[in-house]
Amino acid sequence: MLPTIGQAQTMPRRIALEPYKLSTEIDTARGWRRGGAGSINLSQVSLNNWAAGGQSSLSLLGIGNVYAHFRGEKHTFAAAVDLVYGLLKAGPAKMRKSDDRLEMNIRYARQYSNKWSYATQVNIKTQLTPTKSNEIRDSLTSRFFAPAYILASAGWEYKPVEYISVLLSPATGKFTVVNSQRLADYGAFGVQGARRDADGRLVRGTGKLFRAEVGGYMNARMVKTILPNVSYQTRLELFSNYFHNPQNVDVYWTNLLDCKVNKFISANVATILMYDDDIPVPIGDGTTGEKGRRIQFKETLGIGLTYKF
Repeated sequence: MLPTIGQAQTMPRRIALEPYKLSTEIDTARGWRRGGAGSINLSQVSLNNWAAGGQSSLSLLGIGNVYAHFRGEKHTFAAAVDLVYGLLKAGPAKMRKSDDRLEMNIRYARQYSNKWSYATQVNIKTQLTPTKSNEIRDSLTSRFFAPAYILASAGWEYKPVEYISVLLSPATGKFTVVNSQRLADYGAFGVQGARRDADGRLVRGTGKLFRAEVGGYMNARMVKTILPNVSYQTRLELFSNYFHNPQNVDVYWTNLLDCKVNKFISANVATILMYDDDIPVPIGDGTTGEKGRRIQFKETLGIGLTYKF
């Protein structure tokens, strides 16, 4: 006997799995939030009897971020630490550092209208390990807190929408620390160099380890999901010294385009553009010793593993 309709077996339904997506919801919850993320990008090239030429290479780039954020009825507090460190080995050369950045940021704001708040911020930029010149043996070009750039600002924060904020500070202190007497004696990173004797030789130990500036400051930030799996964030910092060439504005502009493949794999492109009229940089390949004022630019492309917590 053929089964009736009521007796027929029901075929199981196929449930489509949702693709991994970045959250586009705006977090307005009050209280504390803590978290972070870390990623490791690895690139390797191996050549053996390769007629076209080239070099075997190995590169490793680590990126980390931790943050804590508090939101109250009128008050917000945010603290974050960002770390980037990279290593590169090309051919038979020794392993060298390709990137080294440590940045800490603390911000407090008290809202007094729908889009405006009183705000204060402290920002510190430095690096972790010493950097040595490729051309000069046993030379030192930078190290931890040599230099360190510290910005202390007080002013107003404007947030026209949740993902955009602009900090305007008419009273900002910019402090440059060069925690190396050797580098300070040469006037590195804009500090006052050592005195010279009657014969024109440097008087060791007389260079300044610290430089203070006072001026106006602007910090504009945007963090936005532009596609379901693609987010973009940018930050522009401008500083003008009131008492020394105020028309020569210091610029620090970062961009990050982050593309998520799934919860553990991502690809990103990051850029940094810098200009500081007080810091001359090597011209050309650096072998001539000539220095000048130039726009500094760095670009990083990474594909690797990511973990969030």
